[in-house]
Amino acid sequence: MFGDLFEEDEEGFSSVPSGGRFAKGKEVEPPPPRENVNLSGIKNQGGTCYLNSLLQTLLFTPEFREELFSLGPDELGNLTDKDHPDAKVRVIPLELQRLFAHLLLVKQQTASTSDLTESFGWTNNEETSQHDVQELNRILFSALESSLVGTSGSNLIHRLYHGTLVNQIVCKECSNISERQEDFLDLAMPVRGVYSLEEALWSMFVEEELFEGNNLYRCSCCNQLVQAAKSAKLRKLPPFLTMSLLRFNFDFAKCERYKETGRYIFPLTIDLRPFCEQRECPDSEFLYELFSVIIHKGGCYGGHYHVYIKDIDHLGRWEPPEEEKQKQKTQQRDVRVSEPVLEKDDPLSVLTAILAQEESKSVPVDQISQKLMDKIGTSWNKTFRKQHGPIGKFLQSNSDVFLLVAKGTRVTLKATSPPNPGSEVTEVTEVTEVHPTTEASPCESSPEVNEVQPETVVEAEGEGMAGCHWFDLNDSSVTSIGQRDIEKQFEGKESAYMLFYRKASLQRPTEALGNLAYKVPPHLIQMVEEENAKLQQRREEFDASSNSIEVRLHLAPHYRAEMGALRPVGDTKDAVITITFDRRKTVGDLRLAVYQMQDLWEGDMALTVAQSLPAGLHLYDTLADDQQSLYSAGVNSGSDLFVWNGREVSGSVVLIGAEWEPLLLTVVRPSDEEPDDTGGPPEPTNEASGSGLVRSMQGFARGATLGTLREALGPQEALVCRETNRQGAGGEGGGASGWKVFPPQDMQRTLRELALKDGDALLLLEPHELDSSIFSLSGDMVTVTTPSDCRWLQVEVRGGEREEVEKMTRRGKVPASGNMLLSEVKQKAIEELELEDKLKGVECCLRQVDRTGNLLPPVYDDITVREAGIRLMTTLFLCLGPAPKSTQLFLSFTVGSAPSAGGDMDILVDGTLTVKECLTKMLKKAGLQGDAWHLNRMDWDDEVGEVLMDENATLSGARLSHGDKLILSAGLLPPRGFMKISVWLYLDLRDISHVSMEMEVNHTTEGAESQTQEVIAAEWLGAELRIVGKVEISGEASLDDLKSQVMTLPALLDVCVPSPAFLRVWQLEGHKLGKVLRGNQQSLRKLKVTNGAEICVQRLLKEEELGPRDLLLCVQMGVPGERQYFPWEEFVWETGNESSPRALRVALSSRYGLSPDSLLLAKRLPEKHTWMPVSNWTQQVSKRKKKKKNDNLQGAPYYLKDGDIIGIKNLLIDNNRDFSTLQDDLDQQRLGEETESLKKGGQSDSAEANQESGPGRKAGQGKNRKPEVALSINVGVFR
Repeated sequence: MFGDLFEEDEEGFSSVPSGGRFAKGKEVEPPPPRENVNLSGIKNQGGTCYLNSLLQTLLFTPEFREELFSLGPDELGNLTDKDHPDAKVRVIPLELQRLFAHLLLVKQQTASTSDLTESFGWTNNEETSQHDVQELNRILFSALESSLVGTSGSNLIHRLYHGTLVNQIVCKECSNISERQEDFLDLAMPVRGVYSLEEALWSMFVEEELFEGNNLYRCSCCNQLVQAAKSAKLRKLPPFLTMSLLRFNFDFAKCERYKETGRYIFPLTIDLRPFCEQRECPDSEFLYELFSVIIHKGGCYGGHYHVYIKDIDHLGRWEPPEEEKQKQKTQQRDVRVSEPVLEKDDPLSVLTAILAQEESKSVPVDQISQKLMDKIGTSWNKTFRKQHGPIGKFLQSNSDVFLLVAKGTRVTLKATSPPNPGSEVTEVTEVTEVHPTTEASPCESSPEVNEVQPETVVEAEGEGMAGCHWFDLNDSSVTSIGQRDIEKQFEGKESAYMLFYRKASLQRPTEALGNLAYKVPPHLIQMVEEENAKLQQRREEFDASSNSIEVRLHLAPHYRAEMGALRPVGDTKDAVITITFDRRKTVGDLRLAVYQMQDLWEGDMALTVAQSLPAGLHLYDTLADDQQSLYSAGVNSGSDLFVWNGREVSGSVVLIGAEWEPLLLTVVRPSDEEPDDTGGPPEPTNEASGSGLVRSMQGFARGATLGTLREALGPQEALVCRETNRQGAGGEGGGASGWKVFPPQDMQRTLRELALKDGDALLLLEPHELDSSIFSLSGDMVTVTTPSDCRWLQVEVRGGEREEVEKMTRRGKVPASGNMLLSEVKQKAIEELELEDKLKGVECCLRQVDRTGNLLPPVYDDITVREAGIRLMTTLFLCLGPAPKSTQLFLSFTVGSAPSAGGDMDILVDGTLTVKECLTKMLKKAGLQGDAWHLNRMDWDDEVGEVLMDENATLSGARLSHGDKLILSAGLLPPRGFMKISVWLYLDLRDISHVSMEMEVNHTTEGAESQTQEVIAAEWLGAELRIVGKVEISGEASLDDLKSQVMTLPALLDVCVPSPAFLRVWQLEGHKLGKVLRGNQQSLRKLKVTNGAEICVQRLLKEEELGPRDLLLCVQMGVPGERQYFPWEEFVWETGNESSPRALRVALSSRYGLSPDSLLLAKRLPEKHTWMPVSNWTQQVSKRKKKKKNDNLQGAPYYLKDGDIIGIKNLLIDNNRDFSTLQDDLDQQRLGEETESLKKGGQSDSAEANQESGPGRKAGQGKNRKPEVALSINVGVFR
């Protein structure tokens, strides 16, 4: 029915399965237990949030839930027999029973509806496509009624939800009453134009509709047309009243749906006595209380449902919302803890109980986590960290309960153990939430107890009648809310959509309050107990698996100290043992286990946390407290522990801690070998033998100073240098490596302070080695030029215009270095390739190529290989053409709007030339003449880019670089701030002489171009629009200036226009008349006329000055007795402060000298060839409703604007209320035929024309949406 009207959006559900996740690739995490609210949510199957919201409402309807549970297997059958063909198993109510029992009693955060939706006969399409919850409510109740036929619950839905209303018409003459009775499942309440639910009820069941004047009623008793009053009343009220709010409507003007998001108030308690037929019953029979609000968040094409529910039976544990918690926290700031009660789901209660039971009334902070795990069986991180953060932060936040003493290393209770005068106290003023102590529901039983018992919940203080509280059930999430949260759903994109009221006289038995198992059948309780037992077993297995960690033990006898770190000796398999251990056990347990594994171990055993670094293994903290758990000690899966005596390894003292963490450095020294500098391409050599440098890896403590490092590596006078760049390394850049000398003051800084990292290189250079040709010192920089930089470049000849060069395909290697000038490389290449004679007197240059093989700009001759960034051992191309100098720019350009419009051309110009001079040179090279040219940059995607506006700027000032691409575009350069506007002419086809004159002008001014002139037809106005040219004008110019410039266009020179005031300017929107531009002195910028805009000018017979509130309409008076109209006339409607239908009718009646009540109006919709009647509220609405606010014709659904056609019928002489004409009928028939042909896969000529026209098709375009599919539930036959 609604298709994808309520399609689920992203925030409504997650596509990730919520059943559990993988831990360590072994165990699947079981479903999490219920949260503090002790209520279960429902998983979203992809788009079933609407179903989840309705199911939660039914669950929290106690009478419905208990009636459903009262139906036993003898009436409904058994699910195990559902596949038997002869068994009549009522699957839907059975699955609903199982789901309700699961939601009530299974210790699980969420339940699944997959079995229930399978019983509906739904496939994956229904489960992932969202539907309307109001539609589902009716269909689900209908399915339940069909499923329960022949059982004691056959009238369940009818008894609880069905009501009766009666429609009456009372004759004013004979007082005869004609009535019709209707049953209802829910009441559809209007939202549009209504402020509240009570106002909507009043208009439906109190106000009368009067039949009078031309709208009389035929009485069956009087047998004549008489005055009458029509009304409706509620005759029978159900125990549960459902209100469906009609928030989704259809805009016939735009042909699209929209959502009413205005404010709509509904009360928590409502008295229905004024709306009922019988009023003699007690007040309690008419009083209803709100207990469920289904909320829709989003728009009419997508959204998400969730529900606010009042907990009538006190099944959940309500917690104050955030703002309430802040108030309670402020009130309880001075409250001190006494006689702590252990509540496993309240961290404040658990930690208080732990501290109260300690003899010293205090616990070390690093042991509090282990104490908590021993107390409740789970860790802080798993149970409380997500909500309360780290345990240390929690202790600091609750400074009114806990006190940190002994420099913050121990925690005690502030109320029971005041600090000693000499002890140091650490108090934190930061305050966070303190959860109020609330008695836990017995439903939250301990993990060891799986039996379901009747449960009670103590009423919490708060809002609501009789202590009932509200919860927000949003799929899997359940949170506490207050009554003022309901008021937030009165309006907006997230607002109430369905309301469920419950009779206030319905009372709940005392034994039902807080008892989740109340009226649950024994067989379902047994099913729940088995499910809870399986869940508990899975959680225990997963808990054991998740607490098992793998630890690598490194044995000291197999290690030795080397380069400041520990390195294994011999086979590493003997040095490392991997064991699996429970992280909840203590350090002493692990030490005992290692003792038992190492039978030959003698003396003390220390376990120290280690880490593998590039330099080797390093030791950090020793686990000294045997009572501390491995988890609290920070030992996790994959941790490394070093097993030793705590003092030495293989006779060497080992320093532990982060301060002595080793750093692996590359130490570079000059080589004693003489470098090979033959000048030819050398053979590849390693750095130790041919590079002139020797590299070695050595480790040092990060806490050691740079002076200590120099003492360990070389003489005191040696220079220590840090590598800054290695442009020549690996053949890149052709340059030598650079090293920065550390200043003397850095000798006192540590390696950590100098930000040295593993692998960094340090060069040690003695002063006498600076005399070598390899090393050169300049300031604090040392340049190392090694033979490895003296490599080669390959040069290949690429042909040009000269025939003898074009046939050459020679290539050769040229010895080169980073310091060699490119002019030398070019000369050596010419000599190597023996081209001196052929290239004598010919200018040539060297060019690189990009990855696609295209030539890059020529390189400068007067710079080195390194400065040009050319990588050695790469290829350069020798090309014809001059080599640029350092002051010149090499530019590429093309003529036209894109590179494909012509071939690329190159030009070499001086960087000091102006843009205008560069343009002149390009025009000369391209063989073009004239001044109507300008330059554009070429974007990265080879499209026309930014215009070079400043022709007097130098090329460097215009930010043009060597190798840039430009486009030579036709046309003068527009001034700054100017824009180009297309101008159309409005031709009135009803004036033949006017048309012929205009066409003659066009032919004489445009010549041959007029044959292809673009024309737009506007048949409904009897006019056409014709392009007449373009104007360039400043954005600050006025509308009057625009009119004056338009009058100078060649096509309009012979058109008689006395002054600009005789021109009307329309703004075109999609090649259609939009609005009339008003305010002759307003700037075009303020009128929102932008560059590239299109306008249409219309010649007037008199001056015109439209005001901002004037609306220009075309009005047509209908021909009496015929389906046609007189020619339309322009009508300026001064809307003033009111643009209602009544105001328009009054204005037109004044023009034509008629009574306003005798006029019938309609707006023409030219694209659909139909008319939209303008509501005549004085004739169709009762007298009471006349007080309502008038509609705005410039808003929905009419959207009246300039140029719209208004049809007028004079009811005094014309009884035909149909506005359509014979031509409209023909056009509608044609549209119908085109639609049919499109459905059959064909396409009519006119449809093709509409598609080609572009703008005409735009209005009908919309978002492609899924086909609408009706919602259904399959039910068996049980009659």
